[in-house]
Amino acid sequence: MKSTIQYIEKELAGLYPPAEIEGFKRIIFETVFGWSFTEQVLKEQETILPVDFERIKSVIFRLKNSEPIQYIFGETEFFGLKLKVNSSVLIPRPETEELVEWVVKTELSENCKVLDIGTGSGCIAIAIKSHLKNADVSGIDISVEALETARMNAIENGLEINFYSADIFNMKNFEGEKFDVIVSNPPYIRESEKVLMHSNVLNYEPEIALFVSDNDPLKYYRAIAIFAKRNLHENGKLFFEINENLGSEIITLVKQHGFHSVDIRNDLSGKNRMLRCRK
Repeated sequence: MKSTIQYIEKELAGLYPPAEIEGFKRIIFETVFGWSFTEQVLKEQETILPVDFERIKSVIFRLKNSEPIQYIFGETEFFGLKLKVNSSVLIPRPETEELVEWVVKTELSENCKVLDIGTGSGCIAIAIKSHLKNADVSGIDISVEALETARMNAIENGLEINFYSADIFNMKNFEGEKFDVIVSNPPYIRESEKVLMHSNVLNYEPEIALFVSDNDPLKYYRAIAIFAKRNLHENGKLFFEINENLGSEIITLVKQHGFHSVDIRNDLSGKNRMLRCRK
């Protein structure tokens, strides 16, 4: 195993920070062999079979091409849950876990009705349902492929969630339906901010779930706020993940649409990343 570790470190040196390479090693050995980190330490002298080394080599080759390791293995962990991911869905981020934590720690009725708009892999809806067992949770997305992934993730985690194909700009099928909570992590990265993005995001993750035009970067927030104004119960709560550079603009937007008790919360990196408001 030592020589395999040295191979991984040598091949990825200079391409990724040392801490990220350490993370890759843990994930590789855990996924290929099913070893926990403790087992990896204890098995340091273990001999790696040629067939397993070839698999590791193929993983390293793809990592050298900047492909996200989550897509390589087809899974990731989110809020303590195992989720399938692929190129039709975003890889869930730690800041989205923080958004979910804010939702589940908010005082809500036991059987509250929750809608996740732009559900993607289903990570938000599934994580909320895993903690609010009696909640009625639904997720919508415009992507058929994403919805297939979300449904599979709900089934594999033993959770009953309703997933629907829907476009936030045409929500006629939801007329008259009321929710206690609406949550969304919509596309919010402006086209001009692409230059700040890493190639593993730009080349592999779905653009439709990431980017918005500089001419109207709040279009999804506006459409969701309009829908939420109609479809939230009185005192219902709206949660957003937001662009750190557009916090004040989003606050103004939700207030213009009649929401109050607006709170902005920083993520662990100290960036404006989440917003909560009330109808």
